[in-house]
Amino acid sequence: MQEKETRQDQQKNKSVAYKRYGNRRRRYHHKHQPSTQHRKRSAFRKISLVIPLYNEEESVVPLSHEIRKALSKINVDYEVILIDDGSTDLSLKELKEICRTDNRFKYISFRKNHGKSAALHVGFKKAVGEAIITMDADLQDDPHEIPNLLAKLEEGFDLCSGWKKKRQDPFVKKISSKFFNFVTRVISGIRIHDFNCGLKAYRKAVVESVKVYGELHRYMPVLAKWQGYKITETPVQHHPRRYGKTKFGMSRFFKGFIDLVTVIFVTRYIKRPMHFFGFLGALAFIAGFILLGYLTVLWIQGIPLSNRPMLFLGMLLIIVGAQLFAVGLLGEVIVHNSMDEREYVIKDQN
Repeated sequence: MQEKETRQDQQKNKSVAYKRYGNRRRRYHHKHQPSTQHRKRSAFRKISLVIPLYNEEESVVPLSHEIRKALSKINVDYEVILIDDGSTDLSLKELKEICRTDNRFKYISFRKNHGKSAALHVGFKKAVGEAIITMDADLQDDPHEIPNLLAKLEEGFDLCSGWKKKRQDPFVKKISSKFFNFVTRVISGIRIHDFNCGLKAYRKAVVESVKVYGELHRYMPVLAKWQGYKITETPVQHHPRRYGKTKFGMSRFFKGFIDLVTVIFVTRYIKRPMHFFGFLGALAFIAGFILLGYLTVLWIQGIPLSNRPMLFLGMLLIIVGAQLFAVGLLGEVIVHNSMDEREYVIKDQN
């Protein structure tokens, strides 16, 4: 009888021990296993990262680690599209290794350097995410800012541009960038601080309707705004360059100004060329008419005009004014005959 009670006590103690062990095991796993409860859930089912790069063999592997670490904080499916813009170093080899070990990473490699806009254009076409993030591959843009950019899109904006409030760049680049952004703000009328920041977030509809070519990637906020999309900006962290050297050159500043003129024309006047050419032509014609009128009064008063350069200037202004006016009319005819409903961005319909 006593032996039976002892056996029952042992079984009871054993069951209690197992229960305590199970509780400790569950507590341990709850503490040490990664939990999805604390991961912020994104409103987007999938996002795409489009990253152009040129000769960044030392940066791409650390960048891939930082991207994984940053996106592990949000509950979202993602893909990373790396575009090798004709690199001459071992960047392509590193990309292949990254993509071999992680199927969320994909790469596209150009045979030669075509520029950042071309790389973005190809990346946008390949991207399947509902939201698209662009960033540079030199580790100066911080992938941990991606949740902040997505939060702005979730607030209802269509494009969010990063603002490198504290730039970690050489003095010359800082000054030239400030001047470039100031001129762009004045001419475009769009009040954001950093048009050329590589870290941006777009809704899919924006990259599908905005055409980017040449060097127009700097003006994506301008192009999107003038198509009716809601844009905003948010401050982002900017890091010093770790590897390699900057691709920035003074030629980019002059190309940027020419591209700004192009953007102004193709967005504001491409559908109404007469407003542009007709205005300039009218100014030139009126100025020439006033000069010739003044010289006519002098001729009536008996003053000879043979040695007056103003006579030739007045004639030239009238001729140029008439030509600009004619170009505006031809442009109107071309636009009228090429109107297409597909050129209009439709927000909603029933």
